[in-house]
Amino acid sequence: MNLTAIASIYRFEMARFFRTLVQGFVSPVISTSLYFVVFGAAIGSRIDQVEGVSYGAFIVPGLIMLSVITQAISNASFGIYFPKFIGTIYELLSAPVNFLEIVIGYVGAAATKALFIGLVILGTASLFVDVTILHPGAMLAFLVLTCISFALMGFIIGIWASNFEQLQLVPLLVVTPLIFLGGAFYSISMLPPAWQTVALFNPVVYLISGFRWSFYGLADVPVGVSLLAIAAFTALCLAFIWWIFRTGWRIRS
Repeated sequence: MNLTAIASIYRFEMARFFRTLVQGFVSPVISTSLYFVVFGAAIGSRIDQVEGVSYGAFIVPGLIMLSVITQAISNASFGIYFPKFIGTIYELLSAPVNFLEIVIGYVGAAATKALFIGLVILGTASLFVDVTILHPGAMLAFLVLTCISFALMGFIIGIWASNFEQLQLVPLLVVTPLIFLGGAFYSISMLPPAWQTVALFNPVVYLISGFRWSFYGLADVPVGVSLLAIAAFTALCLAFIWWIFRTGWRIRS
């Protein structure tokens, strides 16, 4: 394992993040505040509690997941697409660095950025509502696993994309709707029985359910199933990235 290569890629990507630290810090704070104004005040005034938890506190895990997933995908996709766009990826591929070290460097940096954003949103949310974390270890585990798995997905999108517009195509048209329909701002138990069944085909439901359980002990699906789902998604992404580097798909042509 070439630790020097991993550290170099990681530091380079993190340096880009620190150059825009204020923007990266202020944006999620403002977005979170707006969500609490709209959902917490407007809708929260009509929905007092959800399964014994105030609505404002209930949406906190969903807000964190929404931002963490989108940030992990965005950072990882841009991180690997930009070297491909300017041609420096060929220097990386010709260096004595294997695909796993490249992935660890880029995905590790993207996951770190997303984790930072998630903690910022958690701190911001605590200013508006009383946030209880019943299982802090599980909360951190779910947060880290989500950052890593969706950073891997973003890495795949960055390799697949042939222009900057395509970088936003999958997050906007696929991922964001799945998050909003995955119980980020409601419990799927509030849906009619038929729609509850349909919702279970949404993989994001399992992430948000497990993450919310770590806060309030509430889950739409068993926690073990949530962990299995995120582990399977991570393994699938890793297998696909291995295939990409093995065949050179979209990176050697």
